Amino acid sequence: MKISTKGRYALRLMLDLAINNTGEYIKIKNISERQEISEKYLEQIVNILNKAGFLKSVRGAQGGYKLARPPKEYTVGMIIRLTEGSLSPVACLEDDSECNRINDCVTIEVWKQLDTAIKNVVDNITLEDLVDWQMNKINNNYYI
Repeated sequence: MKISTKGRYALRLMLDLAINNTGEYIKIKNISERQEISEKYLEQIVNILNKAGFLKSVRGAQGGYKLARPPKEYTVGMIIRLTEGSLSPVACLEDDSECNRINDCVTIEVWKQLDTAIKNVVDNITLEDLVDWQMNKINNNYYI
């Protein structure tokens, strides 16, 4: 499984909004400059996040984006699934799978364990955790 740039950038965008949260709306141009991601690509990602209710937006000169909820209410898994879809390593673990070998396939145990491991990581790390990790990284590098 590979996470596309859309999924990675969505996570970076959400992290940027969380770190730079002052209560004000943040312009996509500012996020683009800080994250070194094109505005056009960020706009596509923002549309996905906005439609899902992950962001609040205001149009106009004073407009921009901010998180709709506190960072602790978003998991990495929520954000990545929104842009990537299922994170299952194989199609036969997805809800709509109709694999006729599921009862005889011994390799399914490998895929189930991998699926569980992935979910245990992405569903237990919040945006707030990432903010904390980023702040620790900045503070630790500052004194070197």
